[in-house]
Amino acid sequence: MFLRIKKIPNTSWSSDNPLNLKPKLKTFVILCLGLVVFGFGSSLLIHSNIGNAPWVVLAEGLSKQLNWSIGFSTFMISLIVLSLWIPLAQKPGIGTIMNILIIAIVLDLSQNTINLSSNLFFINFLTALLGIVIAGLGSGIYLIANLGPGPRDGLTTGLQRTSGYPIAWIRTFIEISVVLIGWALGGTVGIGTILFTMGVGPSIAFSLNLIGKN
Repeated sequence: MFLRIKKIPNTSWSSDNPLNLKPKLKTFVILCLGLVVFGFGSSLLIHSNIGNAPWVVLAEGLSKQLNWSIGFSTFMISLIVLSLWIPLAQKPGIGTIMNILIIAIVLDLSQNTINLSSNLFFINFLTALLGIVIAGLGSGIYLIANLGPGPRDGLTTGLQRTSGYPIAWIRTFIEISVVLIGWALGGTVGIGTILFTMGVGPSIAFSLNLIGKN
């Protein structure tokens, strides 16, 4: 069952080394595609207007407490998460850097060029669900590229490797923890937040299982 997947699959286009600084063009292109897909999925959740993703909730809460911008709060959170890689023996790669750059660009572009918000809750609910599925698909694509995960995904895979628990369980635990901390700091939590928290782990696991079979 895909919910019990514990290992990132390898495909013909996966990099043999996550620290490869000269990956195959196909691998690099697929990595970037996965990041674009993830960014678009995340933007759909924002457009749904029924709650932010957990890490945005945390960034918002931190910005309120320290009078930082949400962008700077997000940057500092990324540095903190990267520091947690050290005891987990995780190493950054090209994918780690591209993750930070591409997702930020896609989010900005989508927010400025696309407007999918609706006055109908049902439509917004479906938009949020679609965003979660697409974000999970994007995560699966760039994780399988194996050019280095993003900060949050590296924390997920590192904890999975050291604990032995399924990826879906680890990711869900992380998202719930982040939401609780962000909410305690004053971040805004909505139905979309709950959907993302409970759904992104299984969505990533399903994506890994699906892509790994091809």
